[in-house]
Amino acid sequence: MDYRDYPQTVVEDIVRLRRRLDSGNVPPRRTDHNFILGTWNIRSLGGYHDEWGENPGSPKRNLRGLALIAEVIRRFDVVAIQEVRRETSALRLLTERFLAPHWSVMMSDVTVGDKGKERLAYLYDTRRVKPSGLAGEIVLPPTDDGDPQEQFDRTPYLVGFVAGEERFALLTAHIRYGKDISDRVSELRKLAHYTAREIRDRSRYANAEEANLIVLGDFNTDRDAENDLFEVFLEEGLWVPRELRNIKTTTGQEAKHYDQIAWFRDAMTLNPTGRAGVVDFAGAVFQELTLGQMTYRVSDHYPLWAEFSTDRSNEAIASVLGVDPDSPDPFGDVLD
Repeated sequence: MDYRDYPQTVVEDIVRLRRRLDSGNVPPRRTDHNFILGTWNIRSLGGYHDEWGENPGSPKRNLRGLALIAEVIRRFDVVAIQEVRRETSALRLLTERFLAPHWSVMMSDVTVGDKGKERLAYLYDTRRVKPSGLAGEIVLPPTDDGDPQEQFDRTPYLVGFVAGEERFALLTAHIRYGKDISDRVSELRKLAHYTAREIRDRSRYANAEEANLIVLGDFNTDRDAENDLFEVFLEEGLWVPRELRNIKTTTGQEAKHYDQIAWFRDAMTLNPTGRAGVVDFAGAVFQELTLGQMTYRVSDHYPLWAEFSTDRSNEAIASVLGVDPDSPDPFGDVLD
């Protein structure tokens, strides 16, 4: 849509939001140089109110909220979305009206049962990122004794992508919250074990689709005196970049660290640039509402992002010249 079609209040929100995005140092997207990966739990992304103004009978997300969500997503090349509901009208409108024409979506089916009721999705800019053809939902194998395992409340969703010459697989999940923090340990441990043993080990095979696996989403990795869920998340070898450790990922006064982006460093051929962060939009948008009211229009979680390099030119040149591309001046001796 043309910004000239937006109400002035929405444009003012967008200006403040862009200042937040810029101050958060989200890097520009540069063709043949990088791709920006995001993850975002967008609160109850299901239906919407088809007006720019408020629905007096419901806090349902309106066009203003979707426009602001789109403004954030445009800073990324591919973003994993958690908490998509059975109804997908808001997700479809976000893709087809606010992000079109270059964006597309892939999503899982709803996990059946009383504990699920959610989809997982990926939004991606088709000019910069394309699906590789790999897609699937994670089903845990039987135990060594042949007994079936309890499956995830919300089945994790794996999709492969290609950016430039780089291939990678994204595995997104929304881990069980539970009445008590200890309720989350079982699913976290299963996810860590599965990704380490069933996926990372496959990367040792030539041309494996899962060679570059990035795990991202809402893992509810909070901690208390008895349960350090962040350490449970990492116990099988997943690694979270320093820039994303101990940052607040939800709105509100109390710091929560639920959302993560992680990978196995010993199995990665992708090059992270070392730039990553969070987009804190609280107070920049819907300023006339309370923080709690705003979360139903945008979200109660902040998006996380990480940058990866797609520029392998130095490596290619170094290979031809027989020098180390990681040395301080790899081409100095050749050019002198």
